[in-house]
Amino acid sequence: MKGSSIISVLALAGVSAAQTPEGFTPVVEQKLEVTFGTKSVTPGLAFAKTETSAQPKIGLNGTVSGSYVWMLIDLDASTNFVNPSQGQPTTYLHTVIRDFKASGSASADGVTTLTSTVNTPVAWFAPAPPPESPPHPHRYTNLLWEQPENWQIPAAAAQMLQSQKTGFNVPNFITAAGLEVPIAANYFNVTG
Repeated sequence: MKGSSIISVLALAGVSAAQTPEGFTPVVEQKLEVTFGTKSVTPGLAFAKTETSAQPKIGLNGTVSGSYVWMLIDLDASTNFVNPSQGQPTTYLHTVIRDFKASGSASADGVTTLTSTVNTPVAWFAPAPPPESPPHPHRYTNLLWEQPENWQIPAAAAQMLQSQKTGFNVPNFITAAGLEVPIAANYFNVTG
């Protein structure tokens, strides 16, 4: 009995360490701090559309240096935006913004806020899942990469960002953009 309890606790700890939804690739273990207004995101937390209309603040625990690329992707979109139940499940790219940097020192709780002076290559597009019957939450996944020094978006990655938003493939983007694996992530749910 004691042995099975330990195994259960270890299994739960392994699951809770992931900051990305189950089944999402790549798995990311470091938490990206994401805050809408005064409401902080914990993995899987439910939000109303109205709560996510403005771009969130993002941050990392500890001292931060360098530049970062941030992405928001809907993992539960449909290929049919007008009548979602008639489409196929797919992903949808909402936002990719580059040049995030530390905005001062870490707060009392150890979080360093990241800000960017640009809104490119894909400006903020708020979560807006359509009403569905039956209703189901959309998992909006935030990913953060270290941005290579003097990084210019390669043509193949730029094309994906502009013309392949529906069915967006994160692992293919990582390769095309010349990025490493994401260093931090978080996700939240919004129901249409």
